[in-house]
Amino acid sequence: MTLPQALKRLHERARPDQLEGMARFGIVGEGRLGVSIPHLRKLAREIGRDQKLALALWKTGIPEARILASMVGDPDRMTSRQMNAWVREIDSWDVCDQVCMNLFDKSPLAWTKVREWSRREEEFVKRAAFALVACLAWHDRESPDARFLALLPLIRRESVDNRNYVRKSVNWALRHIGKRNRRLHRAAIAEAGAISAIDSPAARWIAADALRELKSAAVRTRLARGK
Repeated sequence: MTLPQALKRLHERARPDQLEGMARFGIVGEGRLGVSIPHLRKLAREIGRDQKLALALWKTGIPEARILASMVGDPDRMTSRQMNAWVREIDSWDVCDQVCMNLFDKSPLAWTKVREWSRREEEFVKRAAFALVACLAWHDRESPDARFLALLPLIRRESVDNRNYVRKSVNWALRHIGKRNRRLHRAAIAEAGAISAIDSPAARWIAADALRELKSAAVRTRLARGK
């Protein structure tokens, strides 16, 4: 599929009447069309992996085109330079999370980018670091527990960042590590306890919200079943 063909398909699915409601949830960005994620996934399945098209879609700046780019891009062909360029241009949480979930967490560079981006000050770059942690905890079935345990100090370090999109991603990362298995569950609960003692509104919120989910009956039951 060519770029003009892909853009034509996106515009055919545009729902401008949805934009106001989406903006209330922080789903913003210049040129947004209002195309739903299910429609983007369907189009991505039709296209398949196409790195050249992914790069062209990203350059349009259209949020839905960028999400589609993350769905058709080839994680093995994404260079460090390209990943850095993309993450610097993100200006909406949904684009950030979709790019991490669909593409970046499958890249051989993912673990390196977590540490690199977690030290950056740009709000969505730092969000991407911790969204990537959450996605790796969810999707990476091969990495040992030690790799996730080594990320807990990063979570504690950045738990004092009170910016909304950062603190929510730090919280997301901690919760997903804790839901991976029973050993990491215990470690995440202990880490949340340590974070709760930090004199920071962001840290206290992150810890309280994480503990609420990690100590829930639903999570404990699922982990006891080995799921």
